[in-house]
Amino acid sequence: MSTSTASQPKNHKKYRRDKPWDNDEIDHWKNIPWDDEKDKLPGGRLLEESSFASLFPKYRENYLRQVWPVVTKALDAKKIACELNLIEGSMTVRTTSKTSDPFIILKARDLLKLLARSIPVAQAVKILNDEWVCDIVKIGGLVRNKERFVKRRQRLVGHEGSTLKALELVTGCFILVQGNTVSMMGESYKGLKQARQVVIDCMNNVHPIYHIKRLMIMKELAKDEKLKDEDWTRFLPKFAKKNVPRRKPTKTNKKDKAYTPFPPAQTPRKVDMQLETGEYFATEEQRKAQKLAVKKQEAKQKSMQKRKEREKEEERAPKKAKRDKVDGKEDSTNQRDVDLLSFKEKMNNCRSAGSPKARKVSDFIH
Repeated sequence: MSTSTASQPKNHKKYRRDKPWDNDEIDHWKNIPWDDEKDKLPGGRLLEESSFASLFPKYRENYLRQVWPVVTKALDAKKIACELNLIEGSMTVRTTSKTSDPFIILKARDLLKLLARSIPVAQAVKILNDEWVCDIVKIGGLVRNKERFVKRRQRLVGHEGSTLKALELVTGCFILVQGNTVSMMGESYKGLKQARQVVIDCMNNVHPIYHIKRLMIMKELAKDEKLKDEDWTRFLPKFAKKNVPRRKPTKTNKKDKAYTPFPPAQTPRKVDMQLETGEYFATEEQRKAQKLAVKKQEAKQKSMQKRKEREKEEERAPKKAKRDKVDGKEDSTNQRDVDLLSFKEKMNNCRSAGSPKARKVSDFIH
């Protein structure tokens, strides 16, 4: 008897009954909107009041004051009351006696979180619809070094927001990086999960471009009916870490010093140097006077040196001026030597000659 019972496996699901939701045909992720006419609560209303509050930073106060009428109008349509407290810096939502949808208060809570994280009101109000879901990733504690954190956060955004825009197109989500958080909104949990993984890996020093390449290939493969349900491992790229060999520092030929068991002499302190010169026993005024005298002596030596240099420059002979050249040739007037004796003879001949009318121009020109 014992051998037969030991051979049979134990039935661990002996007392388990099949549940109505344990069915593979049921899509648990399908979104079923709330209908006020068909879906009614027992008693017709909620028994208890539920409320959520969210703080907002100081720089969002002016914006929230401007757009609060829009938020109030959107929440009134869902029969949710809201309140903006500027003294405490908080926003509050709560259910009313007319509220019939029990899940709408959680959607209103998400709306407050998105508004506090600088999401525009036109985008944030979409979260009240059943199709939209959101997620907020806290990235402030993932990197210890502040400079490294800022660098990786900027890497996620990319040049002029190009990387973030590409990530939005691939995942189908609206993404906003603000401070120590990354806010995401989308129409599917799958896109939110992908975007969250990219953000966390970026903070762990994995560039977002690698994930974007994989997601682009996966998006194209999902369109193909033949490859839709197959394994995509052979199509996806594998980005392995590479240990890039660094250049080794060049060895310098250092001469081997003689070994001495004694340690090097201790360098003198400032007080020791003052004791040797006797400055330690001088007063503060004497020290200032001594420093001033040293500065004057140095200035005097510099002025004497500059004066000697100027005197040497004056003693040098001036350089010969270059002769003017006309069309690559020297001027004929500078090159020509004037013969004074012949010029005097011509002048005397002109005097001894007759009237000045008989003279010619050629008599005066050599």
